[in-house]
Order: sequence, then C-alpha cells, then structure tokens
Amino acid sequence: MLDRISLTRFRNHEATELGATARFNLLVGENGAGKTNVLEALSLLAPGRGLRRANLADIVQHGVDEGFGVGASLLVDEGEPVRLATYSESAQPSRRRVRINGADASAAALGEWIALTWLTPAMDGLFTGPAADRRRFIDRMALALDPAHAQHAARYEGALRERNRLLSDDRPPESAWLDAIEAQMVEHGGRLIAGRAALVDTLMARIAHMPSKPFARPALTYAPGGADSAEALSQALFEGRQRDRAAQRTLAGPHRDELEVIHASKRVPAAQSSTGEQKAMLVAITLAHAGLAAQGRAGILLLDEVAAHLDPVRRAALFDQLAASGAQVWMTGTEIAPFDSIADQAAVWKVAGGRVIRA
Repeated sequence: MLDRISLTRFRNHEATELGATARFNLLVGENGAGKTNVLEALSLLAPGRGLRRANLADIVQHGVDEGFGVGASLLVDEGEPVRLATYSESAQPSRRRVRINGADASAAALGEWIALTWLTPAMDGLFTGPAADRRRFIDRMALALDPAHAQHAARYEGALRERNRLLSDDRPPESAWLDAIEAQMVEHGGRLIAGRAALVDTLMARIAHMPSKPFARPALTYAPGGADSAEALSQALFEGRQRDRAAQRTLAGPHRDELEVIHASKRVPAAQSSTGEQKAMLVAITLAHAGLAAQGRAGILLLDEVAAHLDPVRRAALFDQLAASGAQVWMTGTEIAPFDSIADQAAVWKVAGGRVIRA
C-alpha cells in the first residue's frame, strides 16, 4: 500500500504530508476543502492523465511559477519501500516527469508497481455518455492485467491520427505510407483489442461470483468496432482505404469499440436503467476490478463521495467487499458519520483549505 505521501504545490495543497496510512483511509471535510485533490494526486501515480484528465498547468497551485510534485512510498511485502514520484518543472510545464526510486522513468512504468482505479461523481453519466468515455474506462481497468496496455493505446492513437491526416490530404496518400502506418495500427491495435476483451471476460468471471444483492449485477460485453483481432483489423484497414478517404477518417478499428452494459436480472441496458441502478452497477464493476487489481501488484482504489449516497445496507456491503478485496482504499466525505462502522480500522484526516490534519 501507499504511505509517506507528499503533495507539493498541487492545486490548493502547498505542502501536504500523509503518513501512517492504513488499508482504509478517510478524507473528511467540507466541499472545496481539497479532498478530491488528494485523490487526484494519487491517481497520477499511475499511467494516464489522472481522474480529472487535467492539463498539467492547471494542477499547479494558483499563482505559483514552479511545478507540482507528488510522491509516495509503496510498501511491499518483502524488501525496501519503493519511492514513486511524478512532477512538473516550470521550464516545461506541460511535460510530466516520473521517478522511481530516484531514477527517471516513464509514466507507463508506474503501472508495473501499482494497479489503480477510481469512482467519482463525474462518472455517474458513464453509461449514457459518449463511447469514448467507456473506452477510457476499460483501458484504465485493463492496466490491472497488462501494464503495457496504456502504451499500446497511446501508440495506436498516434498512428490513427497520422492515418487520418493522410486520408484528409488533398493528394491521395502513397500506398507505402499507408502500409507503414497501418502496420503500427495493427500491431498496437491488435494488443488493444485483446487487452479489452480479456479485461471484460475476467471482470465478468469475477462478477459472476459476487453477491447479486444489494448492488445490481451488471453484464458486460465487449463490442469491437469493426475488427475483433489483429488480422481482422489489418484486412479492414486495407479494404477500407477508399471508403475512409471519402470520409476523411478511419471508420473501423478499436477507436470505435464499445462497452455494452446491461442490468443482468432485468435485461435492460444500463443507459435505460434508473440513476440508482446505474450507480449500483458502477459500484459492482469497481468492486470486481478492485479484487483483480490486488492480484500480483498493489491495488489502490479511490472512491470520491461514494458512501454518503448509499443507503445503510449498501454502505455496509460496500465496506465488507472493500475489506475483502485486498486493495488499499481512499474515500472522501463531508462528514465522518457514513464511515462510523469502519472508522476504528481507518486512518482519518480532516481536510480544510488545502491543509490535512490527522484526526
């Protein structure tokens, strides 16, 4: 689990330290106090852009010319703690840097140490929003199975942008250029397809063994966007060149994948379910993934304002399943009351004005 956490010039946190953490960690304070900012900082100790997907310049404390810094020690079963850090510098404010045990590393390398996921109020519209949000959702979870997944996603997206640029050019692109770009798309897109399919299959196997109540049980299906393997993607890209040039964009590939979710017992699409049922299905998926994430690597789960919106029965079930997951859990709330049943097992901090005090 993570301990000796430090935030420097991170949003409204000038210099925050959190030590002596526990399996359950509670951040309690009024809205705007800086609780979610702590979760966002932790989310940047994984590949990707964090739970807010913010520009790095927006993360730096307002009115400060220097960059931000986030660090934490990962406690492992054997051996010395591993120090993880990510930061920016004033000279290159848009470049994110990473250090592991003091040595420069890539953001993707963070995924080799921890598997991190989160559930925030902004995700309440996941099932009704654009498909791109659901693709990001499964890609983030897929890191629990393959730390290289984020790298394949980034390289596929880069090659996709280049192919679309060539397709929208006034002059027809040379076949050799398309061959080279499509080879990259097939290599990384094939891994992307396989990773997403494996993630959904593994999640469903775990969900099948979870209690059917009190959280609505979801059924997940991976729906490929025109190709379900590297070979099929290669053929779709080659055969679709003329069509794609007319459209000036690539019409088949994992960038058009979809995650289909239904309420398993009612056989109703999640998007057509009630707001409460959608929330319950999101919690069920998050709990299933938390168990996966804790296998092989340190699992970290960030829950922003989740407990307060659950009734006592679902809240108790949530805490029981979190305790069984093996993940380290960080939760926020405006008051301690919803956490009374686990407060004696948890590390509790009061957050106010960007300051954090151990309760």
